[in-house]
Order: sequence, then structure tokens, then C-alpha cells
Amino acid sequence: QVQLVESGGGLVQAGGSLRLSCAASGRTFTKYAMGWFRQAPGKEREFVAVISWSGDRTYSSDSVKGRFTISRDNARNTVYLQMNSLKPEDTAVYYCAGALTFKSFAEAYDYWGQGTQVTVSS
Repeated sequence: QVQLVESGGGLVQAGGSLRLSCAASGRTFTKYAMGWFRQAPGKEREFVAVISWSGDRTYSSDSVKGRFTISRDNARNTVYLQMNSLKPEDTAVYYCAGALTFKSFAEAYDYWGQGTQVTVSS
């Protein structure tokens, strides 16, 4: 069982940066690939990035590639999403999630956090 708690969201101006954190509880954290997803009002949940259990593989959506970086610290049971050059279209609730496989679709993920709001003003 893995419980996930996101933090670090907030209001930022376009062009700014935020770093999201996702703290995991449970001794099996290192078994899981960890992903970030986001959901804007009126839109479906969208894949953002995923990192393998060891951290040696990452994959990001085209919409954030070159701007967002996913990383993890297994000693701290934490996964991060560094978001730079933020745009108003990045405004959404951001969720972290855990999956036993390295996937980019939400159905593969077993555990989800409660989400953290990111708002980017123009």
C-alpha cells in the first residue's frame, strides 16, 4: 500500500517556476514507477511525466518537454516535478501517482494523491 501527498502548488506568473513534491508513505515506494498527471477544469486528466522506480528512465509529454523535469529521491520517498517557463495553459490540478510499470496512461496507475492546484497567470 502506498499513500501519496502532493505539495508545492500555488499561483505563479507566466514564465515563472514551481517545484511540486509528492511524499509517499509505505515501504514499497521503490517498487513503483511514479507519474505526474494534471487536470484542467472541463478537461480530461492528462499525462505529464513518469520516472522509473530506479530513476534511470524518464518520459514526458510533448507539451512539457524541455520545461518540466521529473526526479525522485528514494531515500526520502519523494518524487518531484520541477516546472520552469510556466504558461497559463499549465494551469491545472496536478496529481502524482504510482504504478508497477513504466506507463503514460492513467489506467496503469494504482495509487493517486489528492492533487495540488497550480495556477499560472498571464
